[in-house]
Amino acid sequence: MPCPGKTLAALVAALLSIGAWASNFALPARGQETQEAPAPAAPGNHGAAAEAVPSEGQAAPEDVPAADKTPQGRSRVKYLAGEDPEYARRRGWPVLGPALLPGAILPHKRIVAYYGNPLSKRMGVLGEYPKEEMLRRLMVEVAKWEEADPALPVQPALHLVTVVAQGAPGKAGKYRMVMPDAIVNRVYDWAKEISALFFIDIQTGQENIRTLLPRFEWVLKNPDVHLAIDPEFNLIASGRKPGTKIGTYDAADINYVSGFLQDLVRNHQLPPKVFVVHRFTRAMVTNASKIVLRPEVQIVMNMDGWGAPWLKRDSYRDYIVAEPVQYTGFKLFYHNDTKKGDPLMTPQDLLKLNPKPIYIQYQ
Repeated sequence: MPCPGKTLAALVAALLSIGAWASNFALPARGQETQEAPAPAAPGNHGAAAEAVPSEGQAAPEDVPAADKTPQGRSRVKYLAGEDPEYARRRGWPVLGPALLPGAILPHKRIVAYYGNPLSKRMGVLGEYPKEEMLRRLMVEVAKWEEADPALPVQPALHLVTVVAQGAPGKAGKYRMVMPDAIVNRVYDWAKEISALFFIDIQTGQENIRTLLPRFEWVLKNPDVHLAIDPEFNLIASGRKPGTKIGTYDAADINYVSGFLQDLVRNHQLPPKVFVVHRFTRAMVTNASKIVLRPEVQIVMNMDGWGAPWLKRDSYRDYIVAEPVQYTGFKLFYHNDTKKGDPLMTPQDLLKLNPKPIYIQYQ
C-alpha cells in the first residue's frame, strides 16, 4: 500500500532505526526448544540474535552418521538427520495431495529464491547487492542446482519481505511496516527481467493476517506472484514485540490464507499459487495435521532459522519431516550459517534429505 508523504530515504531510516527483525533467530538445539526469543539485536543489526547451543550436557555432535544395525547385526545404510527415507515414509511421505491443476509449478520445478528487501542490506541478499549483481548471483545459484539435479528444472524467484515486523508500534500500533506499492512493483519488475517468480512475504507483527492479506490482492492476482507468511513474527496471541518472542500461526490461520488464495485463483482463472510457511520450532505452527490441502494452492513448509549444518538437519527432521503437510523448503543464510566457521550447505547436501526440498531460499 502507498505510504503518502514518506520518501524512500525516510523509509530506509525507519527500517534501520526501528529495527526490522527479518533475519530470524538461531535454531534451538535438540531438547532446548523454546518460544522465548533471544534478546533483540540492536536497531538495524539484523541477524544478531543469540546463537544456537547444544542442550545442557550435550556437545555439538560431529556431523557424521551414527552406526545403525539391523536385528541380525548387519550394517544398514547410515543417514544423517533428515536423510532417512524409512523415517520419512513412516511419518507419511510422500503426501497424497489433490490432483495437480494445469500450470502447477510443484513438483515439476524446484524454486530457488533470493530473499530480502531492497531498503536493507542486512535483511537478506536481495538488498545486499546492487540489482544487477544480485540477479547475477541468483543465476549462479540456479546453475548450481541445475548441475546438482539435472532431472528437475530450476525456477528462479525473488522473495520480497513486503510487510516488515518492527520493534516499535508505528502509527498503526501494529509493529509492522507495509512497503509502498512502488517498492513492490520495483522488485516485481526485477523478477520479470529474468523470468523469475515473485513472492511477497508478510510479517504481521500484531496485525491479524485476515485484515492485512486482502490489501495485496492487487499484486497476488498476477499469475507469477506467490505468497509467504512468517509465524515467527505473528505476535497477536502473546502481545509481545517482534524480536522478543517467537510467534505462531495455527492451522486455522493457514487455512484462511490458503482459502483466500484459492478464491483468487478461481476468480481470476490463475494457475495454482505457491504458499510458503516458514518454520523452525514446533510451536510456530500448531495443529499442522489440520492444514487443508487445496488443488489451487501448493503449500511449502520452509525450514527456517540459522545454525550449523547438523542443527539445520535436526530441525528439518523434527519440524518439517515429522509433520507432513505437502511440500518442503529449506533456507540458507550466507552470513549467519557460516559465522562460526561452518560451511554453507550445498545443493548436494540438501539433495540427500528425504523428502528433498523443492523450494530453496537464500538470505
